[in-house]
Amino acid sequence: MSDEPQTQIQQIQPPPPPQTPGSPALTKSLSPTPSVTASADAPGPRTGVWFTRLLVAGLVLAALNLRPAITSLGALLEEVRDGLHMSGSVAGVLTSVPPFCFAVFGFAAPRLARRFGPGTVVCAGMVAITAGLLIRPFAGGTVGFLAASAVALMGIAVSNVLMPVIVKRYFPDRVGTMTGLYSMALALGTALAAAVTVPMTEALGGSWRTGLGVWAALATLAVLPWLGLVRERGAFASPSPSSSPSHAATVPAQAQASASGLSLGRSRTAWALACFFGLQATGAYITMGWMPQIFRDAGISAGTAGLLLAVIMVMGVPLAFVIPRTAARMKNQGPIVIALGLCGLSAYAGLYFAPAEGAWVWAVLLGISNCSFPLALTMIGMRSRTGAGVVRLSAFAQSTGYLISIPGPLLVGVLYQHTGGPGLPIALMATFLLPQMVAGIVAGRDRTIEDETRMRD
Repeated sequence: MSDEPQTQIQQIQPPPPPQTPGSPALTKSLSPTPSVTASADAPGPRTGVWFTRLLVAGLVLAALNLRPAITSLGALLEEVRDGLHMSGSVAGVLTSVPPFCFAVFGFAAPRLARRFGPGTVVCAGMVAITAGLLIRPFAGGTVGFLAASAVALMGIAVSNVLMPVIVKRYFPDRVGTMTGLYSMALALGTALAAAVTVPMTEALGGSWRTGLGVWAALATLAVLPWLGLVRERGAFASPSPSSSPSHAATVPAQAQASASGLSLGRSRTAWALACFFGLQATGAYITMGWMPQIFRDAGISAGTAGLLLAVIMVMGVPLAFVIPRTAARMKNQGPIVIALGLCGLSAYAGLYFAPAEGAWVWAVLLGISNCSFPLALTMIGMRSRTGAGVVRLSAFAQSTGYLISIPGPLLVGVLYQHTGGPGLPIALMATFLLPQMVAGIVAGRDRTIEDETRMRD
């Protein structure tokens, strides 16, 4: 949060109803708190209208680009498999690449943020996404396709981890609101890529390479506000203030010591969050990578299957804003976890017994269930008292969670190849939901990682 020893955190009144990101009312309600000020030895971040609007725009545009690389591929997976001569198992590896990259590069995000500043790292992430999306379709061969995909996913990975960090630092009293805002944008980008990739590909000549490559244009737009933000070299692009000596003046010393000394590997809350995050990511990436194929196997056309995936993702647009705000007001988020899990179990039962007849209903229920992602992000922001704690918890929960999620899409590909149908993959997806609900209930308890430090001491 703050670098200035003498500045006290001021309370801000509850935000008004959601408005357009650029509107004056929203800008005022989302203005960084006065605690985000200059340190004694470095220029402080600009907290005026210009900086706030640019920061909100940067968060929204970055979030829009965190999933099209994945859902656009899911919509054209059959064409990509045929074009690159992939087997079902290799396609399963392809759909496992996102969580693998998110885990590997997510662990590096805190170190990169300390060295270069979170704004600079996110800006570099947007550049990587643009480059990967532009190169991937024309790399030639499966290996080149995977390598270019990894470049884009590297950018997504570091941005995934640092989004909660930036929100905690600049909007400490608006964690639920800002998490909801960028989660809503993330869901919108996910749904947009799922809905329009197939028809856009057909309109551009029918080549899957063009249909995938065109998403680099949206990623280019996201680079622009972050270039403006990192020009604030002494503030936004600087290393996290949690690493500066003066930061201790604005956060209780005991909390800072707890955050810096806590071994997250011994924290039940951290592990519960990691498991919850990993299992929801498993379901999400199986859905994004394989759900269009499941619908197509049920006799639904490719275009309609893409629209059904878009319905799943677009449900997150309103709910990704509502759920974090609701969760932030609750001491225990377990009831939300249970409600989302039951929606998912109902959807998988419908897909197993009547995939085509009730396809639109199952898509809506799956869309509701997939809103476990913004809930997980919100809980990450609530389970630590300090910005330093959120950095470490975000990296641990997301990176460990993505490691947990790697086998799921791969296993679905193997099951598809050996059974020739979606029955067992659907049953597997439903099975994953049960431990996800248990982990979410534990992660939703009203405690922080600093609390657990004191309990052990």
